[in-house]
Amino acid sequence: MTDESGLDRRGALRTLLVLGAAAPLVGACADAPETRAAVALTSRQLAGQRVICSYSGLTVPSALLQQIRAGQAAGVIFFKGNISSEAQIASVIRQLRKAQRQSPVSSPLLLMTDQEGGLVRRLPGAPARSQKQVGASKHPASAAGSAGTGAGKNLAGVGMNVNLAPVLDVYYKSGNFIDQFQRSYSSRASTVSTCGKAFIEAQQRTGVAATAKHFPGLGSATTAQNTDIRPVTLHVSLSGLRTKDEAPYPAAIAAGVKLIMASWAVYPALDARHPAGLSPAVIQGELRGRLHYRGVTVTDAIEAGALAAFGSFGHRAVLAARAGMDLLLCSAQDPAQGHAVVTALAGALDRGQLNRTAFNAAAQRVTALRHSLH
Repeated sequence: MTDESGLDRRGALRTLLVLGAAAPLVGACADAPETRAAVALTSRQLAGQRVICSYSGLTVPSALLQQIRAGQAAGVIFFKGNISSEAQIASVIRQLRKAQRQSPVSSPLLLMTDQEGGLVRRLPGAPARSQKQVGASKHPASAAGSAGTGAGKNLAGVGMNVNLAPVLDVYYKSGNFIDQFQRSYSSRASTVSTCGKAFIEAQQRTGVAATAKHFPGLGSATTAQNTDIRPVTLHVSLSGLRTKDEAPYPAAIAAGVKLIMASWAVYPALDARHPAGLSPAVIQGELRGRLHYRGVTVTDAIEAGALAAFGSFGHRAVLAARAGMDLLLCSAQDPAQGHAVVTALAGALDRGQLNRTAFNAAAQRVTALRHSLH
């Protein structure tokens, strides 16, 4: 149980992290004119720095506002059902930002949505063309850059600061899972790489962070292989993964992409037992080790059907954190889900089931991202 300030009293006795050289800078930005110095965080608050929450409807529930004021949420993801107009969602975002300013954590919230273009847009307006249309255009790089600029200005205009785009999946067959809604730039890795880089650079110049997804790639998934609904195993050789599926990521990383989202599919060539987002071999080995990515990692929806065999939302979150995922995406549109994930992460941290040094490093990466945005 927590009191109104969000302090877990038992956790506070065990774990008080005072911000400084040895702890995540989650309470203050060093060059800010007014710094909240020496802010002590409970385990619940530290866990909250790694959790993205969601809600249903047009009004933010009081429970979510309380969680934010308590310093137990890193951000919020928005869906179409949360948005009736630009003015309405801008008002909601101002309310969320106000709640954050009342919390012990000064870092701005991560306020995100999926604005890929074409059929996958939560806000009206740019980018109007789908990624496939962009990739098939006469000047793909220029078109992708224009789409990135449009997406960034659109999101920034209502106060959002993270776009869960672009998709870097390289589709294998026309009409398959990722191609059926025109979410992939191309079946050619070189085109996806060029377009992804252009989109990322252009969007991030607007002050909105880009998210490359779904590592190491969903391009080989058939129409029926939907990780939102069921477990998916993609039997692609290691050389196939590295020369096609993962091929767009070096350019995205070189472009400074701020987030990378992992897939929930299983890739036996890398790890036959765990979905990518639960696999240290994929996240720490392939993404951070082989590709040298140093930015923020984010899960796909923690409630995905692909994770049905991995227990509760909280247990899945602990496994993902252990694998190396920095942000846990709680997108069931229920604040109770985010609360449960915070509870599970804090408990695992206090019991020694999660490495504290690694946990702090993940929180630090997220905090650095938050301070780089508005």
